[in-house]
Amino acid sequence: MKDILEILVNDARTTPEEIAKLTGQKAADVKKQIKKYEDGGTIVQYKAIINPEMIEGNQNLVRALIEVSITPQKDVGFDHIAARIYNFSEVKSCYLVSGSYDLLLVVEGNSIQTVAEFVSSKLSSMENVRQTSTHFLLKKYKEDGKVFKSAPRQKRLNITY
Repeated sequence: MKDILEILVNDARTTPEEIAKLTGQKAADVKKQIKKYEDGGTIVQYKAIINPEMIEGNQNLVRALIEVSITPQKDVGFDHIAARIYNFSEVKSCYLVSGSYDLLLVVEGNSIQTVAEFVSSKLSSMENVRQTSTHFLLKKYKEDGKVFKSAPRQKRLNITY
């Protein structure tokens, strides 16, 4: 049944009927399996990948990757502090990673100052947070395996002397 998940990961708009044709199953069986995946928490959400450069009048949310070093708590490890952090509305993703830091956050704000305020007042001041390092995203080239097309650039007039 893994084929169903692979198809949906590549294009969540694929209908159960189309999946049935691709996998050689009955559409009713595919629908039941998708429902089982949804009810069981395997499929958490369907999402669209948006190229922000292609949206006219885009509000240009500022996104940052924040590396966080934490001191794990006795008996609960990283999970308790991670839950406190990922429950902030500014945090869009939170990952436990190996390497020189422990958590990798994806944070969004309306401005650089908003993200900086989050880091300084909410994140860095938390007990068990030892260190943070913030990296602002300047441009998206690819997300979830999809390469973005660049927005058409306005032609500049030639400068003549």
